[in-house]
Amino acid sequence: MGVVSLSDGITRAKSAGMDLVEVSPKASPPVCKILDFGKYHYQKERSLRESRKKQHIVLTKEIKFGPLTDEHDYQFKIKNAIRFLQSKDKVRFTVRFKGRQLANKQLGFDLLEKIKQDMVDYAKLDQAPSNEGRVVYMVMSPLTQKNS
Repeated sequence: MGVVSLSDGITRAKSAGMDLVEVSPKASPPVCKILDFGKYHYQKERSLRESRKKQHIVLTKEIKFGPLTDEHDYQFKIKNAIRFLQSKDKVRFTVRFKGRQLANKQLGFDLLEKIKQDMVDYAKLDQAPSNEGRVVYMVMSPLTQKNS
């Protein structure tokens, strides 16, 4: 069609038994269509709902270790970390020290280094191992798959 005045557009919409809906207000001149507003609104809401279904909210899961964690417990926690990473969540590994263990903080850094080596196929390092009071921690995020 072409550029039509607002009053002409409203009369055309009324004669068709429909509504004059502004589709693109930022265009110059603004774009309007003659259509059923209820149906238009329903379709827009439906497409919004569909796009929300496909989103994944990234959570940060925390896995806690002690500086002297046994091998079986270590493997069990690593398996859980891999599961979290495969579901596209970030994982924060923490090593918590109690009492006299604070004198050997290097054990925590060594444990985090071992975790980093074991997780190289599944995750990349987001935050390097760092010390915060009684806790040493690092954050890893899942590797991105390139679809090519």
